[in-house]
Amino acid sequence: MSRSIDNKKLVEQFWQDLYDRDFDKVGAYFAEDGHYTDVPAPGAGAYGPAQIAARLRLGLEMLSGYEHHLKHIVADDTVVVTEHAEKWFWETGESVLLPFVSVHEVGPDGKLVRWHDYWDFNTLMNAAPAWWLEHIAKGFA
Repeated sequence: MSRSIDNKKLVEQFWQDLYDRDFDKVGAYFAEDGHYTDVPAPGAGAYGPAQIAARLRLGLEMLSGYEHHLKHIVADDTVVVTEHAEKWFWETGESVLLPFVSVHEVGPDGKLVRWHDYWDFNTLMNAAPAWWLEHIAKGFA
């Protein structure tokens, strides 16, 4: 198989594990210096498996529901780009459909070295409940 096909399959499995909310398994996809960031959000993101798992847990663990709507996934050698939307549900009744473009870069050892998510900040901020925004503002440990 070509490297592009292998990397596309890796990212497809990554998405499945993320939407199963297995945050530690998702963190394990990353190299020790792998970087994850939500580009429109403040801050530097997270580095390495443990920080990445903690950042995902911070934002997603308190959701009452979480759906993934995949539109396109393409790969070119070490880079995999996914166009998708996530529907988030909070226990207090709020929800949002958040469109994303996600860029993953796969290192030579098959570990992710970069994951950058591009989405509209205002779409999320206008839908999210105040208690959740206060929760994520505390950051991850």
